[in-house]
Order: sequence, then structure tokens, then C-alpha cells
Amino acid sequence: MSRSTRARWRAPRSVKTPAKNALAAPTQPLAQAIAVEWDAQGARIDPATMPLTRIANSIIDGVAPAPEPVAEDLAKYLGSDLLCYRVGTPDGLVRRQTEHWDPLLDWARTALGARFVLSEGIVFVTQPDNAIAAARAAIPADAWRLGAAHVVTTLTGSALIALALCAGRIDVAAAWAASNVDEDWNMHLWGRDEMALVARAARFADLQAAGTVLALTP
Repeated sequence: MSRSTRARWRAPRSVKTPAKNALAAPTQPLAQAIAVEWDAQGARIDPATMPLTRIANSIIDGVAPAPEPVAEDLAKYLGSDLLCYRVGTPDGLVRRQTEHWDPLLDWARTALGARFVLSEGIVFVTQPDNAIAAARAAIPADAWRLGAAHVVTTLTGSALIALALCAGRIDVAAAWAASNVDEDWNMHLWGRDEMALVARAARFADLQAAGTVLALTP
């Protein structure tokens, strides 16, 4: 898609970003999804209910003008990725980590050529330089996909989950399940905290929004 075509689709009402840039999406479907958020607002605009708009603002104002620092920040997670740190007990949690995380590490090894090293507990393990370099090569160059991937990475604590989502290896539901293995286990054991559930719902909405950007920005 040409630059002129990508810039054509804009949010209604001449909406501006916090930095006073035009709120413009790279594709019509994404622009329509953002417009749905605006159409759902009442007399008072509530940014908390507009995760797509917030991601779009951050990409337009922050990622597009300076993508390299964003890519570097995302790459830092590869050195201490969530998927590489495993528990030794209890057996149930060990099985859940294996079930959700091993397929993603297998994908990174076969699809990206990145073989990561596992650690048990909180002991830091230095990842091979070639593994980090191979995975880093898969970080999106497009500002919109990069921005969405960065959101996924910070929400999940895993650049590998973000890269798998970018590649279509997993969907948003699988990314969410993989990133919440430990939290889900603790909730299973100790029950649910209402305040934590509210924060969890907000994180899921942000993850869904990032997944929407990836899905609608080829």
C-alpha cells in the first residue's frame, strides 16, 4: 500500500493526537475500528474506554518519529524473556508453563533460528547472542506493527509472545493465556481479588487493541 493510500484514512471530526498530529490510521479497517471507539463516547470522552485510540496516539506521536528506541526497548526483553524462567514446583504449574510456553520456544527455534536457554527459578541466565540477534531480526519495521508489538511485549513481559502474535503463530487469546500462566495458577489456588480483576480486564483490553492493530495492519 502506498504512503498516500495509507495516510488517506482518518478518524472523524478532525481528531488530533496529544501532540496535535492528525489521528490517521494506515488502513481503512483500522480507521473504522478506531472510529467505533469515538462513536461509542457520550457527552464526556473517556480515554480509558478507547485502547485503540491510545495505541494510535502513542504510535503517531512517539513510535513513527523515532522507531529505533522502541525496537531497542522491545529487544531488551529478549534477554530476560518470561518464557525462559520456569518453576521447579508445583507439578501443576510446571505442566502449565510447559504446555503454554514450550510451543512458542519451539517456534522461535524453528521459524526464527533463535534457540533460547531456560532457567529454573529467578536465577538470571544469559541468552546466546545469536539467539537474541535472530529473534531481533523479526521485530517489525513498520511503525504501527512495531508499536503494537511493543505494547504486547510490555503487557506480557515477553518479546517472544509478541513476535509470535505478529507472525500469526498465536492469536490474542493464546497470547493472553501464555502471559498469565502464573497469575491464573495463583488465582486458582487463592481465589480472585476484585481490584486485581479490574486491572486485569484493562490489560486484556489493551492486548486486544494491540492485536487488532496487528491484524488490520498487514
